[in-house]
Amino acid sequence: MNDAKTNTEPLKVFSSYQKFVVAVLAFMQFTIILDFMIISPLGAMMMPTLNITPHQFGWAVSSYAFSAGVSGFLAAGFADRFDRKRLLLFFYGGFMLGTLLCALANTYPLLLLARIVTGLFGGVIGSVALAIATDLFPLEMRGRVMGIISTAFAASQVLGLPAGLFFANRWDWHAPFFAILGIAIPAGLIIVLRMKPVADHLVLKQERSPLMHLIHTVAERRFYLAFILVTLMPTGGYMLMPFGTAFIVNNVGLSFAVLPVIYLVTGLCAVFVGPLVGKASDRFGKFPTFCFGTAISMIMVLIWTNIGHVALAWVIVINVILFAGIFSRMIPAQALISAIPGPTQRGAFNAVSASLQQLAGGISASVAGLIIVQMPTGRLEHFDWIGYIVVAVALVSLALMYFLHRQVLEVAPRK
Repeated sequence: MNDAKTNTEPLKVFSSYQKFVVAVLAFMQFTIILDFMIISPLGAMMMPTLNITPHQFGWAVSSYAFSAGVSGFLAAGFADRFDRKRLLLFFYGGFMLGTLLCALANTYPLLLLARIVTGLFGGVIGSVALAIATDLFPLEMRGRVMGIISTAFAASQVLGLPAGLFFANRWDWHAPFFAILGIAIPAGLIIVLRMKPVADHLVLKQERSPLMHLIHTVAERRFYLAFILVTLMPTGGYMLMPFGTAFIVNNVGLSFAVLPVIYLVTGLCAVFVGPLVGKASDRFGKFPTFCFGTAISMIMVLIWTNIGHVALAWVIVINVILFAGIFSRMIPAQALISAIPGPTQRGAFNAVSASLQQLAGGISASVAGLIIVQMPTGRLEHFDWIGYIVVAVALVSLALMYFLHRQVLEVAPRK
């Protein structure tokens, strides 16, 4: 059995309720991703305002990831014991509290505290959303589901980051967090009022002890390969993105004012790329799509981390192609990995996966902060070293994904 429909077979059509669920999950992911991503473009403003070093800023980014990693493990034992809708609302409420604290923070220690609280709740939401998508959609539709949900990443660049930078330039770096809170509250209310309970897994036999459920999930040998992959996959983003704007301003030589243009154009292109990649992965196969995305990503990472002073147009072109490659890895990888756990293990599996992903991301951001050195002129040194590390990890991930793909071929018929 292949992991996708062939060219001659029609793709399944989404029902109206399925479209609503995908849209809601995508919008929720938009707010979560924007909250994390907004830190990066604000870095050039935060570091001088709070009088912090790149290493300290790296900790501001990674504190979210570390706290999210801890909360994922704590939540894993309970993740399959409740209606997934209620679980989603609980963590989304905590995320909004953390975002409010970010909006009110005026010192570096308070910012760290706010990011920790936000991570404790926000880091688990993605795993719950993925469990809901896996419960409601068969494997042959999940590429498109992941592709649509991934547009949240693009939309955060098209709408969120330019708007956030505008608010930051108009007022200060606190304003974007107030704006995120303003759109997160209505999203939460829509979920309360319109989403149906997601509780079919509760009729199946459950382990009585949450602790044993966590232990059995972590100890399940057939999960090991997937856990290794979700640990390696976020390395590139967490190492490169936190310092992206500082690199553009201080190394490439562009002004802070053009950053919204870069994010806007890149995001607009990514909005179309995500669903196309999802559809391609369902039709042509998720592993071949992942291979294509890995090749593109490695080439563009090497180009990006080694460029000097270039025109704005070249920066935009490089970013667009790079994110197309990233999406072509991320979307099929998520769809393939979602096929590994059974219905009564999806919540715990996704929670542990999210924890590993966040912890790996936190370590990656911290390591990048140690490697990169900011000169008195503002220029970032050793940024190219980060690119070489990212490419090496991508090659390892590609080899491991081959074996996971073979594992999915054995598991998928039982889904």
